[in-house]
Amino acid sequence: MRLPECVVILTGASGGIGLELAEQLCAAGARVLAVSRQMGKLAGLMNRYHDRLLWQSADLRSHQGREQVLARARAMGGVNVLINAAGVNRFALLDQLDEEALDELLDINLKAAVQLTRVCLPLLREQPRAMVVNVGSTYGSIGYPGYATYCASKFALRGFSEALRRELADTSVNVMYAAPRATRTAMNSTAATALNQALKVGMDDPADVARAVLKAVQSERNELYLGWPEKLFVRINGMLPGVVDRALRKQLPVIHRYIASHSKESLK
Repeated sequence: MRLPECVVILTGASGGIGLELAEQLCAAGARVLAVSRQMGKLAGLMNRYHDRLLWQSADLRSHQGREQVLARARAMGGVNVLINAAGVNRFALLDQLDEEALDELLDINLKAAVQLTRVCLPLLREQPRAMVVNVGSTYGSIGYPGYATYCASKFALRGFSEALRRELADTSVNVMYAAPRATRTAMNSTAATALNQALKVGMDDPADVARAVLKAVQSERNELYLGWPEKLFVRINGMLPGVVDRALRKQLPVIHRYIASHSKESLK
């Protein structure tokens, strides 16, 4: 797909990766409906790209919020790209999360993406070429200690993307699942960032992630995995999960230590 011909709904547009996607899309000539609960840093972009960038405040967990996005998209004359980039993360053991935090994570990371895709499909089907992009994670393929609920949401999003792509194989709509590795955004807690540094986990710049996603959109890929050796770990986990089990078992003491440090910070 040619970016100057794209009319895009972009969720999570005020976040780290979302903000970079919005900027790079506009710079390439696309028209963007940026969706987020708060405008945040989008205000500066809107001043620069007032003719290409629109903002819609919406809580995508609600029916009303999704209908607001749909109505705005119709007013734009339709869309041919939906990028589900909204997401939240929690670095914690399962029994450290309360019910509200767990529900919020699943509602934003999974249910909002599935429900928004469902209501936008009629608009996308009207286009000669259209695309749904679901921004997942390497943790959508590798279950990692301290991220059980986050992994659950991204594993499900990956499965949804694969099944929907096959479901729409005889239509003009393609579905891509994009899986960044750790990225330097505010979504990471201080403890999560410290853990990544301690384990020497590579962290990408959001601008580089956005650039790779948009390159994949232009070539209409089905999947995108970022980072090395993360790509290799995904393959090993798929074929030999026991090998990954043993490797991560050795990391557990370090993971527990940083989770404990985060818990103490939260109590201050």
